[in-house]
Amino acid sequence: TFMELARHDTAVAWCSFIANTTALTAGLLEPRWAEELFRPDGAIAGGFAAPVGRARAVEGGLRVTGRWQWGSGTQHCTIIGGGVLLVDDDGAVAPREDGLLAPFVLLDRDDVTFHDTWHVLGVRGSGSTDYEVTDAFVPEGRWVELTRATPQVDGALYRFSLFSLLAGGIGCTAIGVAERALEEFTTQALGKVPQGSGRTLSERPSAQADVAKAEATIASARLFLLDAYADAWATAEAGDEPSIEQRRRVRLATTDATQRCADVVSRLHRAAGGEAVYQRCPLERLFRDANVVSQHAMAAERTYELAGRLAFGLDSDTSTL
Repeated sequence: TFMELARHDTAVAWCSFIANTTALTAGLLEPRWAEELFRPDGAIAGGFAAPVGRARAVEGGLRVTGRWQWGSGTQHCTIIGGGVLLVDDDGAVAPREDGLLAPFVLLDRDDVTFHDTWHVLGVRGSGSTDYEVTDAFVPEGRWVELTRATPQVDGALYRFSLFSLLAGGIGCTAIGVAERALEEFTTQALGKVPQGSGRTLSERPSAQADVAKAEATIASARLFLLDAYADAWATAEAGDEPSIEQRRRVRLATTDATQRCADVVSRLHRAAGGEAVYQRCPLERLFRDANVVSQHAMAAERTYELAGRLAFGLDSDTSTL
């Protein structure tokens, strides 16, 4: 689904997978909060989970102050979350007596201020602005600790790591963007006669090689991603959590799809020539979008390093795998 959405509009796919992933917190929340927040028609969730905000324990809950980047779609959300660290009155990191340290808190939308910061290269329609709260009260239990939460419902989906599901949305979006770029390049090459040439771009051997390599790369990226997820899903459906090795393959597949598809789109953009620099050309937007998607921390180049460390059997932090 996210692949198909991305073929039509990258930002729609992006906001959709963010909302779907964030909504999975419903199954990790105390049931009373899940009912109150997620039962109403039209409930949409979003937010940024990295603990850049700060929270103080007070009677009945937490007092939260923070400013988060990457608020994709949050201006349309009814449920907005943000990652925080617990601190004492002096600002030093200090877990609560029950061990609560780095929850993803679900804020009251009326407390949130949005900042017009999303002036970027690509995926412009996602509206991934900064958002902020100051000394906002979050009542007891309206949060989840993503790295140690116990699901309140049973089901294969909740045996998956949320981070694995988030990464999958990124990889699927990247594949959809690349598929659309291949379609656009093919159409353009069939009709374009480059300056100084008597034949269409499609008749050039270099363009023929570009389109064939792009097709092969996209197809192999798609198959690796789907295979990695199918293997992990089978384990989850059988009642077990996917293993570290399965999660490693999922992350490797999503990273590889994201990076290789960005390379494909960049190559097709170059091969299309001068026309592709104009905003009227779909390849111009797809080039920008693909390269922004490839910068996400869950699928950036450096995540190859984690997959490689684990392949060598080296000690690694797998909490966000």
